[in-house]
Amino acid sequence: QVQLVESGGGLVQAGGSLRLSCAASGRTGSIYAMGWFRQAPGKEREFAASISWNGGNTDYADSVKGRFTISKDNAKNTLYLQMNSLKPEDTAVYYCAARRGRLRLAYDYWGQGTQVTVSS
Repeated sequence: QVQLVESGGGLVQAGGSLRLSCAASGRTGSIYAMGWFRQAPGKEREFAASISWNGGNTDYADSVKGRFTISKDNAKNTLYLQMNSLKPEDTAVYYCAARRGRLRLAYDYWGQGTQVTVSS
């Protein structure tokens, strides 16, 4: 089992920045990749970004590409999401997730989520 705990959410004005963190614990040696998803009110959860845990290959949704940067610190077992040029439509609960396999959207473990609110 892998446990994930997010932090860093909050309220920010449009155009501002936030950095989310996700601390992983437990059987972290089983992680192949980690990612960030988000769910806005009344909408389905959607993929935002991912990174392979050992190689560092990244993947982004078109909606965040160029504004968000995913990174990791393997020594600290921590995942980050730097969010710049935030827009009101980025308002959502952001979830950290981890997967053991190669399937892009097949995640095995999820955090509890952290709220990000962007005011206009």
